[in-house]
Amino acid sequence: MDTLQEVQLRAKLQNLYQQHRDLDAAIEAFEKTGKADPLQLKRLKKMKLGLKDQIAQIENLLIPDIIA
Repeated sequence: MDTLQEVQLRAKLQNLYQQHRDLDAAIEAFEKTGKADPLQLKRLKKMKLGLKDQIAQIENLLIPDIIA
């Protein structure tokens, strides 16, 4: 992996982290209102899990496997 690809992946990773935090805040706000639509809440949680998977994939690309 060259430097440009690594920089791009790190930028995308930061963006995904921000989206994950934003979704977490939105879910928390929905839950605090007590009037949250269960379907909408489920969709937000599913999106959050999808972001978590994308984050894990990029982190695996950036952190090399070291066999001890």
